[in-house]
Amino acid sequence: MSKLSQEEEKEIIVFIKDWLKSHGYTQKDLANELKIKSSRTYEITQKVKEIYKKGGIFNLAKNLIKIEQNWLKNIQINSLEVNKTHPYNQLDIDSLVNQIRKDSSK
Repeated sequence: MSKLSQEEEKEIIVFIKDWLKSHGYTQKDLANELKIKSSRTYEITQKVKEIYKKGGIFNLAKNLIKIEQNWLKNIQINSLEVNKTHPYNQLDIDSLVNQIRKDSSK
């Protein structure tokens, strides 16, 4: 695969920073997903170049999509864990009121 031009490299890094920001993640989160030790922009850029070299922009997009899917999956898992610790959600107010009445009548 050909190398990224400096302009392409800058555009990809700007995109990645915006992408991270829009999802509420940091470069450290991305570095963890990319399995690199440093979250510095230089290190992330090096990893991006490596991924690009192995399959071009398609490979880079595929890797970023996998990372995003992993984050979304983790959000869903965390949401389920919160629901387990708080069994009443906003739509279950009647059950909550009934439980309070039952508990207070004891």
